[in-house]
Amino acid sequence: MNFDIKNSHAPVPDVSELASLGLGQMAYVKPMESDEVARLFPQAPKLQPGMRLFALLSASGEPILLTDNRDAAVANAWAHDLTTVSLH
Repeated sequence: MNFDIKNSHAPVPDVSELASLGLGQMAYVKPMESDEVARLFPQAPKLQPGMRLFALLSASGEPILLTDNRDAAVANAWAHDLTTVSLH
């Protein structure tokens, strides 16, 4: 763990510690365009350009689900007892 020089008594988590926060507890709903899908979901079929989609990602950024409906992404998170946070 690193320490913040400005506030030396408060530890600052490193990248690996931040990545593990919320694992198994939190997921992110990220709106995205179909053009971005291949980066997060390399196994996904080629999609029509310009489609508005929603990715459900684990707290560490691992892809869980891709859908064209935000409510479906949130419902999937709830079904797995994950608290959702939206990314814009």
